[in-house]
Amino acid sequence: MKLHNLSHPAGAKHSSKRRGCGVGSGHGKTSGRGHKGMKSRSGGGVRPGFEGGQMPLYRKLPMRGFNNSNFTTEYAVVNVSSLEELGLDEISRDDLVIAGLVRASSPLVKILGNGNLTKKVTVKADKFSASAVKKIEAAGGKAVLNAPAKDEEAK
Repeated sequence: MKLHNLSHPAGAKHSSKRRGCGVGSGHGKTSGRGHKGMKSRSGGGVRPGFEGGQMPLYRKLPMRGFNNSNFTTEYAVVNVSSLEELGLDEISRDDLVIAGLVRASSPLVKILGNGNLTKKVTVKADKFSASAVKKIEAAGGKAVLNAPAKDEEAK
């Protein structure tokens, strides 16, 4: 037996229904969709969650919780241990983007105190945790806060 001699077992392979190919095909005219109605139209059908006009479950259930996402400030976080690996004397947001620790799209950077720092480094960021400031200054470096943007001063 060779690969080119193999074939499907009897009844395993079906030819697809060719719809809309005339009356003689058995699937002509309405192409198996019946007459009229929402499901007979192209692009027709009910949306997910639709219950035939009955009040759907997602509208019966009470709303829960509160989401204040419009006013939250999100920071890209970098640990002190990652700063050690960069091997630079002065680290800014741009250096972190080049190193791949922060995405270019994230506007604010926060330095966290996870890990150890042995080199003297000046770090410029938008926010620092208390433990990060201690570790940077203990190594002889500086933690410099960036000036807040104009729109943040208005808040």
